[in-house]
Amino acid sequence: MTYPDRWRLPFQFDPERLQRDLDGLGSTAWTRHFVEQNYEGDWDVLPLRSVAGARHPVTMIYSDPAATAFEDTPLLAACPYFRDVLAMFDCDLQSVRLMRLSPGSVIKVHRDHDLGMESGKVRFHVPISTNPQVVFELNGERVAMEAGSAWCLRLSDPHRVTNRGATSRVHMVIDGLANGWLETLFDRNEAS
Repeated sequence: MTYPDRWRLPFQFDPERLQRDLDGLGSTAWTRHFVEQNYEGDWDVLPLRSVAGARHPVTMIYSDPAATAFEDTPLLAACPYFRDVLAMFDCDLQSVRLMRLSPGSVIKVHRDHDLGMESGKVRFHVPISTNPQVVFELNGERVAMEAGSAWCLRLSDPHRVTNRGATSRVHMVIDGLANGWLETLFDRNEAS
């Protein structure tokens, strides 16, 4: 079966409640993204779910493709609505991170290998905080994602992000395993 490179899931989360959980983490130190050749400016991460046993900030934000055991971090315990959001994804969740791109920052064109329905590992994006000047491009075409929406994106394809706005863009980035639940959602989306 052929899947599109992007599709909006039939979920709409409350942007105010998402922002409230994010604001509750206000004093938490974010970790700078470790793949520095992929961006210019400030791109940093908070881990909500990470490889089991990871304790160093960098290993907690790394979505290790070889890992098989994952666990919630203490940060997730402080975020009741984030937990409700994650409960909507009826598949095995691996890493879950908040990823923040500061104003004026750019994530350069890159590929995240093996992230698509075809490979069995998927990446979901739930925008929490964004602005109209954020440009997310996948295969050279813009994907406009508003706060509270949910997307499944094939990020093994070329993609990039530019934040030309005055506020940070924060997405909840969820890695999971494709399964029958997700295939059913896709089939329903195609039928409508």
